[in-house]
Order: sequence, then structure tokens, then C-alpha cells
Amino acid sequence: MSPRIPRENHPVSRKLISSAALKVLYTLNEAGYQAYLVGGGVRDILAGLQPKDFDISTNAHPEQVKALFRSCRLVGRRFVIAHVRFGREVIEVTTFRGALTDSHERDETGRILSDNVYGDDIEADALRRDFTVNGLYYDISDFSILDYVGGVADLQQRTIRLIGDAELRYREDPVRMLRAVRIANKLGFDIAPKTQKPIPRLAGLLNEVPPARLFDEVLKLLQSPNAVENFKGLVDHGLLAELFPSLHAVLHEPGVRPLMDAALANTARRICNEQSVTPAFLYATLLWPGVVRHAAELRDQQGLPPAVAMAQAADSVLADQVQRVAIPKRFSAPAREIWMLQSRFAYRRGKKPERLLAHPRFRAAYDFFCLRADAGEEDPSVAQWWTEAQEAPDALPPAPENPPEGAPKRRRRRRSRGSRSSSASQ
Repeated sequence: MSPRIPRENHPVSRKLISSAALKVLYTLNEAGYQAYLVGGGVRDILAGLQPKDFDISTNAHPEQVKALFRSCRLVGRRFVIAHVRFGREVIEVTTFRGALTDSHERDETGRILSDNVYGDDIEADALRRDFTVNGLYYDISDFSILDYVGGVADLQQRTIRLIGDAELRYREDPVRMLRAVRIANKLGFDIAPKTQKPIPRLAGLLNEVPPARLFDEVLKLLQSPNAVENFKGLVDHGLLAELFPSLHAVLHEPGVRPLMDAALANTARRICNEQSVTPAFLYATLLWPGVVRHAAELRDQQGLPPAVAMAQAADSVLADQVQRVAIPKRFSAPAREIWMLQSRFAYRRGKKPERLLAHPRFRAAYDFFCLRADAGEEDPSVAQWWTEAQEAPDALPPAPENPPEGAPKRRRRRRSRGSRSSSASQ
């Protein structure tokens, strides 16, 4: 049976493909190379979604692609990829991969360490792709689709299925376990039983993946319109414990899961409304329960003051976390500030509210405090007070007569001996 599906039997049209991707495809073809649209762009169009990016597969080697485009940059170590930039759009161009052989360098778990083995056979390249729905090629020469792996059938059956033996493919690249969860939720598909079954048992292989790569994958999972569903998938498949062990340890404690769901739902809404989101806020949320727990242990076991315990707990949790998932300092530092500002919302008298309102990280800390109030961690009336304080900063709402529970009593400032003697003489 021919793998070629003619244009009249599928909905992919040139009008759905970005002009930048079309330019790369035609430039490669005119230079004598094979070039096909592949992966998520073809998959999303067939699933009725608007693709966000387009990838191209070709028999041209990365250096040959770079020679054709002045805006091309080569990236990657395990497998070199060409990025061709047109304004803000980046088209990813990959060379056909050769069939797997004993020459591919692997570690003791089976993970491929070096994969710069190129091929000229499109069918061999298709078999090297991860999921069947990502193994579809769009041929610009006759507008047909090439399907060597049964991807069209799985799209029709709404199924995510690995190409080849599931355990072997996960061992080759453990990130595929995260991608299975993300793509399934994005499309609203089910993960095939044989693709799903090995995940909990092999989840520990994520420890072999470089933390910097997992940082990107976590953002794709949790800074998306499907953030809540993706988080649930990480929990259900045993993947969260490998990515965020401090959160996993306290996930079932009262209030923790509602806080996570509320924060991720808020992130999803902002993305759908095309509002800005920052990884700093995401990581402040994900690591907060572990920081609170560790701070309580430091107070109880070492008798540290609350502020000191919180600062030490924040540093400790961040240091442990970056061993699993990298967090650049430009995100970890703001997350730490958000945590340290939480205790200051309890004070609503004197000049302290004005100082907090003027803090450069106030808005992020306030949003986080409101999430905690919604999840039951804090008094909603306190969050409401700060909401009103922002609406009328020149006339702060009256502070409650009684200080917040647990807040230290205000001590009267002592006069120096010189002041007392001066007063007495007067």
C-alpha cells in the first residue's frame, strides 16, 4: 500500500502554512534537495488546530542548509539542527536521520548520547520519529501527505502511540514520556495502553536528562492552555516526583493541590487571553509548599526566627531543585523575593503598607498572596484589604484594630540615657 495520500484526501493546504516555512521549502527544493513539512505542524492541521510553528525535514546536511540562508544558525549537540529566522519566526530544519545502529553512542540506561548520523531515506527518518502522529510528511511538490507509520489512522482514532517498542524508545530519550502527556492533552487524545504502561516504571530515567533541557519541557507543559490537565498527567503517571520531589512530598497535604490547580488555571487563562506569564511565578508556586514545610522544620528543630528560617528554606529548596530541573537565576531570584514578601502582607499599620506597595516585586507577591487566600492558606479579608489599598493608594483603608494573629507585638522605642537626663534638666 502506497504511503502517499493525495491532496484531495486531506485538509492540509498551502494557505495554512506560514510564508516563512513555504520559502524554506521552495528554496531547498530549488537547490536540488528533498524537503518536507513534518511533525507538529502537519499533525495540528489534520487535528483541526492552528499550528504555532513549522518544522522541515530534508536530506540537506546542516552546513548545506546554512549556506542557503544568511539568517541560519546551527544548534544542538546530540543532533545538530538548523534554525532559519524570518523576523520573529524561526523555522527548524532537521536532516533525515539514519537508521539506529550499534555505532550510536548510548549510556548505561539506553539513552542516545550522540545522534549525528544522517540518512537519505525518508522512510528511515519516519521510523526514527517519536509518535505516529508526528511522523507525517507534507510534500510541497504535489501537496500530498506521506505516512509510513500509521499516523493518519491514529489521528482518526484520537490515539497517541509510540513508533516501535515503547520501553526502548523511552530509554533512547526519556523526555518522550513528558511529550506523551503534553501532546495527548493538547489534542484531547488518549495515550495507547502499550505507550502508557511503561511510564511509571521508567519515570526515574528523567534523572539522566540534563536539567536545562527539562526546564524547557516543564515550561511547555505548565505554561500552556492545558496546564491543569498536564499537571494531573504528571501526577498520575509518576513523573512529578522526578521533576519536583519537594512538591511531590507534600502534594496530598491540605490546601496544596488546590493551590497548584488555582495557579495553573490562572496561567492557562492568561495564555488564552494573550497576557504575559513568567516562569518566576510558576516556580514560586511549584516550590512554595516545599519551602513552607522546610521552614517549619527549621523553626521547630533549630529554633530559628521565622524570617531566617524562610530564607534558609528558600535557598535549600532552590539548590536541590536545580539538580533536577534548571532554573535560571533571572527566575529563581524573583521567586525567592515573592516568598520573602508573603509575611509582610500581615502588617497593615504605619508606613509598612506604603513601603510594600512601592516594592518592585509587589504585584507578583500580591497575586501570589491572593492565590494562597483563594486556596485557604490566608485570610481572604487581608487580600481584599490590599486590593483596596492599590485602588486608593493615597488613602489607605483603615487597618484592623487587632494585630494579625502570630504577629510580634510592637515594642516601644527606648530613650537613650542622654535623652532622659536632657528631659529631666529641662
